[in-house]
Amino acid sequence: MSKLRFEVVSAAFGKKAVEVPNSSKRPSELFGINVFNREKMFKYLPGDVYLKLIDVIDNDAPLDTSIADSVAKGMKRWAIENGATHYTHWFHPLTETTAEKHDAFVEHDGKGGLIEKFSGNLLAQQEPDASSFPNGGIRSTFEARGYSAWDPTSPAFLMGNTLCIPTVFIAYTGEALDYKAPLLKALRAVDKAATDVCRYFDKNVKKVNTYLGWEQEYFLVDEGMLLARPDLLLTGRTLMGHDSAKNQQLEDHYFGSIPQRVAAFMKDLEIEAIKLGIPAKTCHNEAAPNQFELAPIYEECNLAVDHNMLIMALMKEVARRHGFRVLLHEKPFKGVNGSGKHNNWSLGTDTGTLLMAPGKTDKDNLRFITFVVNTLAAIYRHNGLLKASIMSAANSHRLGAAEAPPAIISSFLGSHLSSVLDHLETTDDVVRILSKRELRLNIPQIPELMIDNTDRNRTSPFAFTGNRFEFRAVGSEANCASAMIALNTAMAEQLVIFKKEVDALIESGETKEDALVNVIRKYIKYSKPIRFDGNGYSEEWRKEAEKRGLDCEASAPIVFDRYLDKESVQMFGNMDVMTEKELKARNEIKWEMYTKKVQIEARVLGDLALNHIVPTATKYQSSLLDNIIKMEQVLGCEEGRMVSAQNIATVKEIAMRVSEIRRLVDDMVERRKVANRILEEREKAVAYHDKVAPMLEEIRTHIDKLEIMVDNELWTLPKYRELLFIV
Repeated sequence: MSKLRFEVVSAAFGKKAVEVPNSSKRPSELFGINVFNREKMFKYLPGDVYLKLIDVIDNDAPLDTSIADSVAKGMKRWAIENGATHYTHWFHPLTETTAEKHDAFVEHDGKGGLIEKFSGNLLAQQEPDASSFPNGGIRSTFEARGYSAWDPTSPAFLMGNTLCIPTVFIAYTGEALDYKAPLLKALRAVDKAATDVCRYFDKNVKKVNTYLGWEQEYFLVDEGMLLARPDLLLTGRTLMGHDSAKNQQLEDHYFGSIPQRVAAFMKDLEIEAIKLGIPAKTCHNEAAPNQFELAPIYEECNLAVDHNMLIMALMKEVARRHGFRVLLHEKPFKGVNGSGKHNNWSLGTDTGTLLMAPGKTDKDNLRFITFVVNTLAAIYRHNGLLKASIMSAANSHRLGAAEAPPAIISSFLGSHLSSVLDHLETTDDVVRILSKRELRLNIPQIPELMIDNTDRNRTSPFAFTGNRFEFRAVGSEANCASAMIALNTAMAEQLVIFKKEVDALIESGETKEDALVNVIRKYIKYSKPIRFDGNGYSEEWRKEAEKRGLDCEASAPIVFDRYLDKESVQMFGNMDVMTEKELKARNEIKWEMYTKKVQIEARVLGDLALNHIVPTATKYQSSLLDNIIKMEQVLGCEEGRMVSAQNIATVKEIAMRVSEIRRLVDDMVERRKVANRILEEREKAVAYHDKVAPMLEEIRTHIDKLEIMVDNELWTLPKYRELLFIV
């Protein structure tokens, strides 16, 4: 083992868990202490201002700008009492991260001093430089003006000494330059459309909320190990590395005992999350070594998205306290599970009804089937767009690999619900759907179990799981909003279409129930191609999916085209979520981001190959040649060569692989140069996908072979067995 690797590995083995201060307070007592929530609003705001603000949050009432000064005053007082010295507008630009500019609570007092001040104008609106964020050509360098505007539906919170105010981010010309603005529009669209349909069943429904429960998967790597791997540090994934002799094949890590250092990190993370109002509930070992998961209780979708962005930032901060680095890349290690972020999505009314949950009466079940079938119709109509919403350079490595769903959108319902829809397709009966069924194990010590009517299918990208759909294809480092914008907009459009057809039948003389069932039956037939309960990994399914007309494209740059399909542009426009100009701009960003990520990976791999791998392999080759010469001198030429035959073969193979690495790196550089001369972003991204990205795997193949040939003492980079098994 090289001296560098020895020092890094030794340091990692010597690390102990960081002590997390024991808190005598329960989670319920810590929950939201760093959030300007309703309790704080009630305490720090005048009564009439509080009521107006709650009306905005709960009932989508227009924001009365006259209350902004009072809210700002109360918010500043609370923040300063809790140690805040600065404030920031916190938003989600199109970078998959968050952004913030910190300003102090200070203004001139007119007497040569400073006063602490925070006005309604500063709360409501700020002016970040829009040309410095990805904008797809909407803003040029000489057209820098953009605005961040307060989102009162997501509460302000404290991070360290800074008051963070969730905001939308838009261009001076009005186009959205973030994820939050179109997400809020999509949620408003599905609220209106779903409320209209709900009133077929309950006239008291005034609002439908979208709920999201995300499950965040991630890897932990010892910080010293990561710093010794330039590929992990700069790209988030290993661009080389031979499989460890043991990885996850024994299936002993999943739900296993959590290592002490990791448990300390998890406890620290949960405390910080709970303080910020993130209802962290579940944590466990995932399937791959050093892979873990955190999941909260589900929340309203906009708030859940904000909380997921917060938790990813918290993970990075807390991990470094404990000597770790968090890897959120979808496929940091080849040959083991990648990381996803399952999005559990559902709809619920202000009357307390979960629309995706079966009921006890025919009326409840007709409502349940109505929303399930419309969901199926929506994802069938826009299955290519749904895939585009979760596609990225990183996630394309994960899709279709170990336990990740394939890059073909389909929906798993389970045999019971599938049989219900098949029955309804051909008969007028509304079948009674049992939410649970008894399972007797005939073991006296074990009580009767109530099990769900659906099994689990890990190869399904969009699975029904009892009272919600689980969108399993979302990537671990993605902003959930991307998938939620596409899904909720598609659902809103489908519900609008559905209601028009039902109303037309009612106007023609059919009863409401007959009209509902007849239109439902139509969409059961229409959406049947999207339903698939089998093995999504099989080649047979791919062929079948093509026959069904599902989008089977796997090239990320081409998949992005689905945003600009006529049907997509019309849908986003009709639902008032995004304009064609905004969609085109976002696609320019997606193509540019894809190109840059592959470009960076290619540069990093070329550098590592020529400056680490080739010199190391050549040094080992020289030592073998020296051994061969000495053997010939001692034993004689012929006998020495016979004894050194294996070394001679190794020398020849090293020479061949080093030569191939050099040739392939040169070829990759030339391909990059050709691609870089392409002006059109889409065509450049396609060239990087088709011509440059495959070179990474070709080069890696030779490097990984050298890794198991070269003396371990000489190899400079930490190996998989060290990266994956030292915590």
